[in-house]
Amino acid sequence: SVGVPAGPTWHDENSKVLSVSLPARDQDSALRFWTEVMGCEVQFDGEAIPGVRMIEVRPPGSDVGIVLLPPDSPIPVAVRMATSDADEALDRIRGAGVAMDNDEVLRWEGVPPMFAFHDPEGNSLVYLEERDASPRSTPES
Repeated sequence: SVGVPAGPTWHDENSKVLSVSLPARDQDSALRFWTEVMGCEVQFDGEAIPGVRMIEVRPPGSDVGIVLLPPDSPIPVAVRMATSDADEALDRIRGAGVAMDNDEVLRWEGVPPMFAFHDPEGNSLVYLEERDASPRSTPES
C-alpha cells in the first residue's frame, strides 16, 4: 500500500511541471504532427543518452514541454517535475512509502540530479532538481 503524505512539509513550493512524455513508435512522424499540425516549437532533438533519441516540443506560450520517446526507451515515459532539492524530495517521497524506481538520486553528467517514482495508480513521475528559476537547459527536463 502506498502511503499518502500529509502536512505542510510534503509540498515543495518550487515544484512545477516541466514536461510530459508520450511514447512515439515513429518519432519523425510524431515530430511532424506536433510541429506542423499542433504548431509546437522544437526544444531538443537528439540523443539524451547514447542510442536513445529524445524529442521535446513546446506549444507556443507554454512552459511545459511534450517529450516524444521510443516506447522501449530506458528514459521513462512520465510527468517530469522540478524540485529545488532532489535529495530532500527523494527522502520525503520514499518515507511516504511511494513505489520508487531509484534507490538514490541519479547524478549523470550533463543532466540535473533526478529520480523516478510512481503514483498510487502506477503512473511514472520524475523529479529533476532545478537549481534556479532560469529556463531549462537540459534535454531531460
